[in-house]
Amino acid sequence: MNEELLTILEHIEREKGIDKEILFKAIESALASAGRKIMGNKEADVSVAIDRATGEIKIFSEGKEIRSEGFGRIAAQTAKQVIIQKIREAERDIIFEDYQKRVGTITSGAVHRFEKGDIIVDLGKAEGILPRPQQCPGEHYKQGDRLRAYIMEVNKTAHGPQILMSRADATFVKRLFELEVPEITEGIVEIKAIAREGGERTKIAVWSKDEKVDPVGACVGMRGSRVKEIVRELHGERVDIVRWTDDIKEYVKESLKPTQISEIKLDKEKRRIEVLVPEDQLSIGIGKHGQNVRLASKLIGWEIDIRSKEAKAKEKLALEEMENTAKDQKAKEEQEEKRDIKLTELDGVGKKVEKILRAAGYDTVDKIKGLTSEEMTKLEGIGKKTAEKIIKSAKALYGENDKKV
Repeated sequence: MNEELLTILEHIEREKGIDKEILFKAIESALASAGRKIMGNKEADVSVAIDRATGEIKIFSEGKEIRSEGFGRIAAQTAKQVIIQKIREAERDIIFEDYQKRVGTITSGAVHRFEKGDIIVDLGKAEGILPRPQQCPGEHYKQGDRLRAYIMEVNKTAHGPQILMSRADATFVKRLFELEVPEITEGIVEIKAIAREGGERTKIAVWSKDEKVDPVGACVGMRGSRVKEIVRELHGERVDIVRWTDDIKEYVKESLKPTQISEIKLDKEKRRIEVLVPEDQLSIGIGKHGQNVRLASKLIGWEIDIRSKEAKAKEKLALEEMENTAKDQKAKEEQEEKRDIKLTELDGVGKKVEKILRAAGYDTVDKIKGLTSEEMTKLEGIGKKTAEKIIKSAKALYGENDKKV
């Protein structure tokens, strides 16, 4: 068994890439556990040493070698089990490392089975999981169908690598463009932003470092050949290719095409954009269930409020009417308040003068402010200075101090 063990370990190291020393230590540890069972004491001080040159196995307890007739048979069985286990672990690690390097890329496989809405994909050496939330609405598969998906993450588990995939993520569309458009791979055309509602619609903003290369045209391809391939892979999902610009107003116009825009107002502090369009363009700009404006907002990174010019004008008119009504109401209330002011509160009006004024029919401040001093002095008992003082005080309540008394 000794020479056979060495031969097996050397073969595994050569063929599977598993370090022979790792196998030696694993077998020694497993044999030590087996030795404790033979002794009937799980806490016993037992160690095992395998001679790396000869393959000879020795078991020790408290520094003394222990010999057992049954130990040789147990050693052979244990070594076999450990080797099989380590080979499996190594293979799982190799697959994990391989797919870990491929996170962020597109891979393909065949639909193997379905588990609680998730699709299990046969990738060859491993299985991928396409969770239900990462599947696009409207896409349906049956066993054996081939599909492509974006590798989101790879996790190490006791049963092997867990490869999570997505077809709904925006990055999936981004990777498809990178595969279909050489100018993107070459770094001439750059994808600046992407917004997606999987299975329905995607907006992708592109920019060219070379003025001679049209970024939108490069992505569309001759007679739409490139974008058609991507749409075919997405099972008919609508893809809007937008020309990116650092001019935010122009960027908004591009992102909302073919909507005809009348006016754009920016609130940079709140990162909010108000877009005014003709009434017949409102439904185009907003899109089905608000999807067009929602994706444009995600693409740009600003909140977009799209409204018709007519509605805005009506709102402005209604607001002005409300303000005017409020002003009129306030003026009316102020007038009522002034009517309630006692005449004796005016400068120069005592009880005697009040009786004179009331007797003459001047029983409110409003009536008094309309008099001239000449008219008031005609009333017996009121002199010119008193008249001027009274009228001035009345007018002050109405903001008319600058007028001649």
